[in-house]
Order: sequence, then structure tokens, then C-alpha cells
Amino acid sequence: MKLPRLFLLLGLLALLGGCASSTPRMAEVRAFAAQAPKLNAYHELTERYRTTYQREQPFLSADADAREAELDARRRQACDDFVKLQYGVQAYMQTLGVLAGDQEYDLRDQIKTVSGGIKAWPDSGIEERHVNAFANLTRLLARAIAAPAQERAVNQVLREAEQPMQQLLDAMGTLLRLYDKSSDNEERIVIGMLESEIPFLDPKRDRLLTALAKSQQQNKTAEYRLIGLRQTQARNNLAAIEQSHRALLEQIPQH
Repeated sequence: MKLPRLFLLLGLLALLGGCASSTPRMAEVRAFAAQAPKLNAYHELTERYRTTYQREQPFLSADADAREAELDARRRQACDDFVKLQYGVQAYMQTLGVLAGDQEYDLRDQIKTVSGGIKAWPDSGIEERHVNAFANLTRLLARAIAAPAQERAVNQVLREAEQPMQQLLDAMGTLLRLYDKSSDNEERIVIGMLESEIPFLDPKRDRLLTALAKSQQQNKTAEYRLIGLRQTQARNNLAAIEQSHRALLEQIPQH
């Protein structure tokens, strides 16, 4: 008799545990969590911004090279924090997914990654309000990860994370604009140097050099065009995540 009763108890527990994940709203939360990989475009652009000097250096004058070399170390250090913004937002999205019954994510490593915090980078648009929002979100995640998978826990996390999440999305949008501006400046340096130097090459004497320079010009023009498209995609992805998050907040019961 004990064995059938045990199976019945396990069946009831499974049924109760599935309640949180069986509602249409929890399905929407899991769909929101599944959008986390969209932030990979932001990551790629952050890493490209980190290596700006490496690409610019062959095209810089001596004076410009000295200035850019000085900025390079600070830019690389700042990018460590810029990437953490993405990790924090992704960890939050995936935490909601787990609370909504999605067992796909293992959040322990992600929580550890963002636990160190970030600092302000005013020159890049990252202010103390963004730093505080990141700290608030990571504390919330550390607490939420141990919560049971249920709709009430989802709603509580959504309420508490509303402001921090909005601040972090704002920070990432600010940085995407910075990356766009930096890429435009890099393009002016690289393409400008090629356009100004190629006309002075002798087509007969410098035939190979002319061919290589024109090929480089074509390749770089295509590269910056593709980066422009990637930047547009990253901004659109960020806007889609922000819109989906707002929709989840609007659906929280008021009672």
C-alpha cells in the first residue's frame, strides 16, 4: 500500500510544481527569457569597441597615435564593466525563466560573474545611477535564485527589478550610441587616410601597392557597412527586450 501512496504523492507534487509553468502568463515569461541571446550583438560590439586602437593604429599619425594609445588602456578597462551590464541583464531574464518553470538555465556561474559590481565611467555615459541599478539587480538575483518556481515569485521579481532593469537597458543604449560614434570616427580615420594617400601613388611604379591599397579600401568600406547593420540590429534587439519587459510589468495583477 505504501508504494502506490508514494507514487500518488509524487504525482501530486509534480502537478503542483507544474502549475507555475502551465499558465499562459508563465509561457510569456519563458518567451521573454528566451530573448536573452539577442544581447549577443551588444557583446560583439563591446568587444569591437575594446579593440578600436588595434584597428586604427596603422592609419594614425604620430600625434594621433600617442593620444589613442593613452585612451586604449582606459577603454579596455571600461569594457570589462560594459560587458557585465549585458551579463546582469541576461542573468535577470534567465532567472525569470527559471522562476516560470524553465529548467534550461544554470544561473550559478552567471550570478558569480556579475557579483563583483561595476564602477561609473562618466566619459562613456555610465553614471552612478547605473552603478547603483546594477548593484540592486545583482542583490535581487542572488535572493531570487533560491525562490520556488511560482507565478507569485515571478511577479515579485518583476516589481522589484523594474527600475534597475530600466536603468541598465538605458546604460546599454547609451553605450551602443558611443560604439556607433566611435565606429564612425574610426571609419573617417581609416577610409580618410586611404582616400588621401591612394591618389599620390604612381600606378606604374607602385602598381602592387596601389592594388593592395584599393583592395584594403574596398574591404574596409564593406566592413564598416556591416558594422553599421550590426549596430542597428543591436539597438532593435535592445528595444524589443525593453518592450517585452514593459508588457510583462503591465500584466502584473494589481491586487
